[in-house]
Amino acid sequence: MTEKLFLLDAMAMIYRAYFALIANPLINSKGQNVSAVSGFLGSLVKILEDEKPEHIAVCCDTAKPTFRHKMYKEYKAQRQQIPDDMPWQIEMTKKVVEAMNIPMIECPGYEADDIIGTLAKQAEGEKAITYMVTPDKDYMQLVTSKTFLYKPSKNFYTDKEIVGIEGVERKFGVTPDKVIEVLGLMGDSSDNIPGVKGVGEKTATALIQQFGSIDEMYRRIDEISKPKLKENLLLHKEMAMLSRTLVTIDVNVPMNFNFHNLNRKEPDVDKINELMAELEFKNLHKKILGDKANAYIGGEVKPSGKTSAKKTEEKPKENLKENYDAIKVNVVEKPKEIKTIKDVPHNYHTIKNEKELKDLVKKLKEQAVISFDTETSAKDAMDCNLVGLSFSWEEKEAYYVPVLHDAGDSGSLFANEKKNQNEIGVSIDTAISLLKPILENNKIKKIGQNIKYDYMVMRNYGVTVENLYFDTLIGSFIYSPDGHHDMDTLSEKFLSYKPISITELIGTGKDQTTMDKVDVEKVSEYAAEDADVTLELFHRIKYELQKINMLKLCEDIEFPLIHVLAEMEYEGVKIDPKILKELDKSADKLIKELETKIYKEAGTNTLNINSTKQLQVILFDKLKLSAGRKTKTGYSTDSKVLEELKYHHPIVPLILDYRMITKIKSTYLLGLMAAVNKKTGRVHTSFNQCVAVTGRLSSLNPNLQNIPIRTEAGRSIRKAFVPRDKDFKILSADYSQIELRIMAHYADDENMIKAFKNNHDIHTETAMRVFKLAHKADMTPNHRRKAKEVNFGIIYGIGAFGLASRLEIKNSEAKEIIDRYFSEYPKVKEYMENTKQFARTYGYVETMKGRRRYLKQINNQNATARAEDERAAINMPIQGTAADMIKIAMINIYNEFEKKKLKSRMMLQVHDELVFEVHKDETETVKKIVADKMKNAIKLKVPVEIEMGIGDTWYDAH
Repeated sequence: MTEKLFLLDAMAMIYRAYFALIANPLINSKGQNVSAVSGFLGSLVKILEDEKPEHIAVCCDTAKPTFRHKMYKEYKAQRQQIPDDMPWQIEMTKKVVEAMNIPMIECPGYEADDIIGTLAKQAEGEKAITYMVTPDKDYMQLVTSKTFLYKPSKNFYTDKEIVGIEGVERKFGVTPDKVIEVLGLMGDSSDNIPGVKGVGEKTATALIQQFGSIDEMYRRIDEISKPKLKENLLLHKEMAMLSRTLVTIDVNVPMNFNFHNLNRKEPDVDKINELMAELEFKNLHKKILGDKANAYIGGEVKPSGKTSAKKTEEKPKENLKENYDAIKVNVVEKPKEIKTIKDVPHNYHTIKNEKELKDLVKKLKEQAVISFDTETSAKDAMDCNLVGLSFSWEEKEAYYVPVLHDAGDSGSLFANEKKNQNEIGVSIDTAISLLKPILENNKIKKIGQNIKYDYMVMRNYGVTVENLYFDTLIGSFIYSPDGHHDMDTLSEKFLSYKPISITELIGTGKDQTTMDKVDVEKVSEYAAEDADVTLELFHRIKYELQKINMLKLCEDIEFPLIHVLAEMEYEGVKIDPKILKELDKSADKLIKELETKIYKEAGTNTLNINSTKQLQVILFDKLKLSAGRKTKTGYSTDSKVLEELKYHHPIVPLILDYRMITKIKSTYLLGLMAAVNKKTGRVHTSFNQCVAVTGRLSSLNPNLQNIPIRTEAGRSIRKAFVPRDKDFKILSADYSQIELRIMAHYADDENMIKAFKNNHDIHTETAMRVFKLAHKADMTPNHRRKAKEVNFGIIYGIGAFGLASRLEIKNSEAKEIIDRYFSEYPKVKEYMENTKQFARTYGYVETMKGRRRYLKQINNQNATARAEDERAAINMPIQGTAADMIKIAMINIYNEFEKKKLKSRMMLQVHDELVFEVHKDETETVKKIVADKMKNAIKLKVPVEIEMGIGDTWYDAH
C-alpha cells in the first residue's frame, strides 16, 4: 500500500481554534482559556482515529525572523500582538504533542510552510502521498497528484475537505504551479504582502490565465488595454516580484532526517494523565489514552467562562456536556442575537413635500440635540451632489428629506432634470432655505457618524453647520482605538443590531450605482435608519466615555477640532501647476543624468534599473559587492541592503538617488497634479482623527504629511505650495523639540529642565554630558549626532541593540552611552520605570489631557510582545501629549482668527508644524496669535519654543 504522510501546520490550526471560539471561549475551573489547545488536539485526535497515518509530524514556526522578514521588514508587521492567553496555550499544546510521542519539527529561520513543503517534496519523490493539514490557502501551490491540502472540519462533526489539483483550479482559476503568480499580483493581507495596488484576485487570475506568469506579463505589458491597470503594474513591478518571492514556499529547507522516520510512538501515559488533568480535558483524555486514562480529576471545561469545580469523589453525571459538545455549541450558536430592521419596531418618515418639511422644521426647532446625516451621490464631499438629509431626536423614530435638483436651481451643484412633477421630495433651494436656520442654530447640538463629511457637504451649499456636539466615529475611537469604527460595526457591537448595508441599495463592483439613482423609499428607510442608529450609538458611547473619564477629552479637544479641520479641508491649499511642471522636468532631467551615470558605472547601456534580477547581476556577479540577504530570486537589492553597501562602490548611492527621485516624481509630483480639484483649483486633503492611537492626525487624498524633507529634492516639492494671490504669504510655525520638552516635564529632571530654561541646545548639552566633554570646542558634529539619536531614541524606549544599529557601533558601546545618559538624567530613567509600572498595574498609559492607550501585552509572559508594549508605554504619554498640544493650539488659533474676523487661514497641520495663508496686512497679528496659542496650549515646566518663517511658498517659509 502507498504510504501516507500527514503534516500539521501547528500555528495555523492553533490560531484557527482560538479565534473560532473568541466570542465564547472554553474556560476551565482555574479560569484559563483552553480553546486553542482543545481545538488543535481535537483535530489531531480525529486525524489519528480516522486516517491512521503511517507517518505524521507537527510542524511549528519559531520566534526567530525568517528569510522573508529579512527581505521585507513589513512582512506580517500589521499583525496584532499575540493575545495574552495564547503563549501558555501554545506551550501546553506542544507539551501534549510531545507527551503523545508525535514528532514535532521546528527550524529557526523558516516557517512551518517551508518545512511542510520540503517534506512533501521529499515524500513525493518516494511515491508517498502527503496530506498538508492546514486552513491556509497558500499551500495550494504545493498540490500535486500525490500532495493534497487537508482542511480539518471546522466544528468536529462536519467532514474535512481534501483539495487536489482540481480544487486548486476551482479556487484560483489556475493550476497549482501558477498559484504563486496569482498571489504575487494580488498580495496577501493576512501576511502584509502588498502585491500590486488595485489588483485583486479576479484581476490577478485573469492576467495569469492570459500570460501564464508575472515575467511573461511584463514582457508583453503592452498587450494590457486598461491604462490604469497597466500603470499600476508598471509602477509596482518590483513589489510584484518581491511579493511572488514572499509567497513562494521554500521546498529546500536543510533538514537531516527522512520522512520515513516521522512515526508516532506509544504516548507517555503518566505525562498525558498529568496534562489532561491540568487542562481538564475529559473527553480528549479518553480518546488519547483509552483504558489507560486515569480517573478524571479537576474542574469541568465550560464555555463563556462558566466553571464548575468538581469534588474528586463525585461521579460525572450522564447528561453532563463534554468538551466536544461544548465546542459544537460555541461554533454553531451566535454569542448574542443580532437584530435587523425587520425585527425592531420603528417609525421612519419620508418628507414628501414642502408642507411636510415645514412641519419637520418646527419640530427640529424645539430640540436640544439632533442626529443629522446626509446622503450624497459620491464619497468625495468636495465633489458630490446632495441627495437627501435625515434627522432623528428620539430612538426608533427618524425623518428623511429627499432633495430634488432642477436645472434652474441655484443651489444645485450638479443640475439634473426632474423626472416628473409628482416626484417625492423637496427642491434643493427650498430644502436649503428651510433647513439652513436649523443647521446653523448654535443652540441645537448636532451629532453624527463622521460628521465632518456632512459638514463639508452642507458647506458646499452655503450652510455652515454649528455646534458639532458629538461624533460617534471619533467617540468610539477614543473609547477603544482597536478594531473598526464604521457604523455597521459599532451598531453590532453596542446595539446588537445590523443596519441596512449600503450595498443592498447601490450594489457592488461593475453593477454599482449611485444613491441618487436609487428608489426614494429605499433610500429613505436606509437614511432614516442611519440617523436613528447614530442617535442610539451617541447615547451608548457617551455613557461609556463618561464611565472611564474620557468624555472631557472629546468635548475639549476632539469634537471642537472637527469644525477646524473641516474648514481647513474646505479652504484647501493652492498648488502652482507651473512650478510642479518645472519640478517634474527637473526630476526627469535628474533621472536621465542618474541613468547615464549608473550605466557608466555598470559598464552597460541595457540595464533596467528597476529590475531586481538585472541589478543582482551587476552588483553581485559583475561588481562582486558583498551580498546581503539571500532571496529565492537571488540576493536582495532593497534599500536597506543598498544603504549598507553605500560606500562600497559609486554605483550604489546613484541607485539610491535614482529610486528616491523616481518615487518623488510618481508619488508626489504626478500625485499632486492629479489631486487638484477642478472646481476650486486647490488641493483638499482629508485629515483623519481616527488612525493613530497617540492622537496624531493623518492626512489622506493626498497625504501631505509624508512629503519628504530630508533631501533637497523632497523639500523642493514645497515650492509648489503657494498663497491664493499676491496679497497673501505662506507662514509656517513649528514646535521646537517639543517631545523632548514634554519628556523633561514628565521626568521632572533637573539637568534637562535647566538646559531648556537656559535656552541651551539640548543635543549639545547631552553630548557634553554623555561624552564628558570639558568645552564646546571639544565637541565634534559626530558627538552631537550621537547625542541626538540618544535623546530621541530614549523617548521611543530604545535599547542598546537599537541604538547600536542606528549609530553603527558595538552593542557594548551603545549600552555604555545609554548608562551614561541615565546617570546624567536620572529622573528620565525613573520616569520610564514608573510609567511601565503604571501600565502593568492599570493596563494603559495616558497623556496630560487624559488620552489613553491600552496595552494588552504589557504583562505578557512573552518577552518580545511585552517589550513592544513597554516601549509604547514610555512613548505614548509624550507623543500623545504633543498631539493634544497642537490640536488645542489649532482650536484656539482658529477661534481667535474668527473672533478678529481675519482674512488669514490655517491650511495644513504636518506633525508639529502648522501652515497658514496670511494676508500681508495681518502678518504681525497672525504671528502673535500663533506664537501665543502654540506656546500656551499646555503649560509645561520648561519653556515652549516656536520656529516661525514666512515666504512666497511653503518652501521659503519652512
